[in-house]
Amino acid sequence: LLTTGQDNPNEAQIRFLVDGAVPPELTGYERAVFLFDGHDAAQVQAARTHWKTMKEAGHVVTYWQQTSDRRWERKA
Repeated sequence: LLTTGQDNPNEAQIRFLVDGAVPPELTGYERAVFLFDGHDAAQVQAARTHWKTMKEAGHVVTYWQQTSDRRWERKA
């Protein structure tokens, strides 16, 4: 279900955030996935800020990067 608001009408456990979207609250989700363009310096900087904020809040954070053969590799 795609939404533009902060509600969670289908009680999803995972929240995908794209195009710089950042919800004010992630309570109720098991996982949040921040998708960004690694070739865009502004998006990379925003992702680093999100990483720091989430880590400081006590969340377990990981970083995955897509490889040239379109697989995903854990980087951190």
